Order: sequence, then structure tokens, then C-alpha cells
Amino acid sequence: MKLLLDEMYPPALADALRRSGIDASNVGEVGLGGRSDPDILAAAEAGGYVLLTENVADFARLATEHLTTGAHHPGVLTALSSRFSRRPSGINAIAAAVRAVATDHLEDRLVFLEQPPQ
Repeated sequence: MKLLLDEMYPPALADALRRSGIDASNVGEVGLGGRSDPDILAAAEAGGYVLLTENVADFARLATEHLTTGAHHPGVLTALSSRFSRRPSGINAIAAAVRAVATDHLEDRLVFLEQPPQ
């Protein structure tokens, strides 16, 4: 899986995901820091990246609009802030949730990540 992390996520999350075998990059690492949500989704699509975000309001709408035009995207993973913390103590939980869906067919899907079992 190639994964693009939206800008709210710390570089430490990308590092944790890479250590577990996921090709993860933060938007800042690929020159997209501060770009608009449509630009980030377009870059994810162009680069073959599944997108990880907690911004469900914008990206659910954008992904749906994208599909209605006949375009496709590699997938959008949503880690809701009510379920996951972006603080250092929450990185392992987000990484585990991503790993849990890493082999799933994600193309054109919006997936809400779940907390891993304790």
C-alpha cells in the first residue's frame, strides 16, 4: 500500500508505518503542505496513494464528487479524531488500524478506521 498522510498527522506516524512495511509519506514530504483538499486528493490519485485523513466532511464530499465524474481514486481512509489521537501516544493505534486494512481492496472507497482490539 502507498499511503499519503494528510497534513494533520505528524511525521512520526509516517515513520511508524514505514517501519511496518507501508510506503507512507506525509503531504509535507511530497511538497503538498498547505495545499487545498482538492489538490491533495488529485495528487493522491496521480501518485497512486490511498489518502489518510481525519477530515471526513471535505474528503467524503470530494471523493463522491470525484466518482460522479467517472474518475477513480485509490481510496480514502478516515481516522476520526473521536476515535484516534494524533498525539505521540496515539500513533501506534492509528498505524495498527491502517495495517488492518492495508490488504483490503480500497479503490474508490471511503473507509472509517476502527480502533484495534486491546
